[in-house]
Amino acid sequence: MSDLIQLLPDNIANQIAAGEVIQRPASVIKELMENAIDANATEIIVNIKDSGKTLIQVIDNGQGMSKADAQLCFERHATSKVRKADDLFALQTKGFRGEALASIAAIAHVNLKTKREADELGTTVTIEGSKIIDTAEDIHPKGSTFDIKNLFYNVPARRNFLKSDNVEFNHIHEEFLRVSLAHPDIRFALYHNDKQLYDLREAVLRKRIVSILGAKTNDRLVPIEVETDIVKIHGFVVKPEFAKKSRGDQYFFVNNRFFKSSYFNHSVTKAFEGLLKDRAFPGYFLYFEIDPGKIDVNVHPTKTEIKFEEEKYIYSILLSSIRQALGKYNIAPSLDFERETSFDVPEEVKKQPISEPEIKVNKDFNPFSSGASSGGNKQKSFTGAINKEGFGDIQPKKEDWANFYSIEEESEAEQSSLDLESELNSGANYLFKEPYLFVPSKSGIMVIHTSRAIERIVYDQSINSFVSSPIPSQKLLFPMSLEVSVQDANAWSDNMSILRQVGFDGTCENGELELSAAPAVVEEENIVGTVERVLMTIAHSEIDKGEIAHELILSISVAASLKKIDLRGKESQEQLINDLFQCEDHSFSPRKKKIITTITSDELIKKFE
Repeated sequence: MSDLIQLLPDNIANQIAAGEVIQRPASVIKELMENAIDANATEIIVNIKDSGKTLIQVIDNGQGMSKADAQLCFERHATSKVRKADDLFALQTKGFRGEALASIAAIAHVNLKTKREADELGTTVTIEGSKIIDTAEDIHPKGSTFDIKNLFYNVPARRNFLKSDNVEFNHIHEEFLRVSLAHPDIRFALYHNDKQLYDLREAVLRKRIVSILGAKTNDRLVPIEVETDIVKIHGFVVKPEFAKKSRGDQYFFVNNRFFKSSYFNHSVTKAFEGLLKDRAFPGYFLYFEIDPGKIDVNVHPTKTEIKFEEEKYIYSILLSSIRQALGKYNIAPSLDFERETSFDVPEEVKKQPISEPEIKVNKDFNPFSSGASSGGNKQKSFTGAINKEGFGDIQPKKEDWANFYSIEEESEAEQSSLDLESELNSGANYLFKEPYLFVPSKSGIMVIHTSRAIERIVYDQSINSFVSSPIPSQKLLFPMSLEVSVQDANAWSDNMSILRQVGFDGTCENGELELSAAPAVVEEENIVGTVERVLMTIAHSEIDKGEIAHELILSISVAASLKKIDLRGKESQEQLINDLFQCEDHSFSPRKKKIITTITSDELIKKFE
């Protein structure tokens, strides 16, 4: 029998490695930007087309490479950052495995132009599928320029699994921000389809954050600064009143390397305990400086998961430093020991004249008289009624109390023989207790959650009419101005046609969204919250273009369910019921929450046993 095990050809091995390192266009941008930083670049320009599927270009003014290095850098495990095993535990650079460029070259058409400052001519290297096609000397400024074209051209299955341009751009945008926030001392620029989105000049950390999130962010940042023998932590947290309903503005960095940590995120969330609105997430930009020998960054190919040797101590330090900062800037609730302990009296009460309370007593009242006793199982009368002025001689009207106090206790046999179904079908009106509508039914009492019912009705009606006609829109008397990020503004402009179709209209300029129209079913006080949900959908979620309409209509139906509708009248109640039961799925809302439940006759009887 012949041998079965054989060595894989280099091109196949590189494609397998590429599957671990290069997951999407954003992975390429991350690796090239980090390589530029390791090359001591002070300016890095990223230019992409079609969300990186057609072109990814990264230009830097770093130290460049020699002709030999320009060819060798595309080989697997070729790196300038590691010489011996001990170097893995003292890493000060971004990359170190030597797999990034080899992985990129295995699945794309790559053109590299590079030049060192001391060289007269630079070097141009052209690679396709790990094979060097051409090498030549060329005129080129100091630094390196990588052109990555036709990503995954030879791995069609991987290319087919890429998401829509909108989703892929969101990943690129996030990687760009992570690297930019880690290095405020470097200028970064981002272009998409020849449109400049960012030009981040060299600045201090606070200014870098503000230049990304907008000018209003400056007053929302609370500085964090703590230094111990274990770790040094600095950065900013966002004031709790500006917390968002998404985890977008949450960044951890260790030694200027972005990482994710649910453990440390829990520490931050705990520090904000009691300060956040319901389902809101704190924003933070936190930087850890720690001995490289006490962390392991070689846990995951993307290097976003890091192990800390003393993570429990860092957790406590992080928690206390944030709480201290929030208290220092009078954000966290605190006790005022100098405040007088007397009651706070309203101003209108203070102005009233002081008068001695008058107590009225019924002198003829005797609790031991026969009139106050009950005979058998019936309470005959009510004596000594209590009113607002004290114990008086005001007696309740007989007809008011007769039904309540003269009811004989029923025997268990009488209770069990109660014909509840006939009572429910006796033509009684519906009962509305916000947000529930109680409806008589043959099996008992049907309870409808009205806000969820409205959500389902609006969603179904909007979906059915969306294709043929736009959702009714209403012009705002005064346009609303909302602060938006560059990513939000770009997403709004790219999806303008579908936004108009669902009832929105507005323009984005200089970080401000001027909203001029909104869906008619959304009340004015709910418009801002609805726009925020819409921006989350189009700018921060991994939803393909074809699914955006459904998600936008869902956001509108959720906002419509918050609208105050008078359901106390029988006509409006019956209209709601009829509209609900015309929906294909009247049992659950579009968010899969229960709309209807039934309390059966047997369940009601058991509650009185």
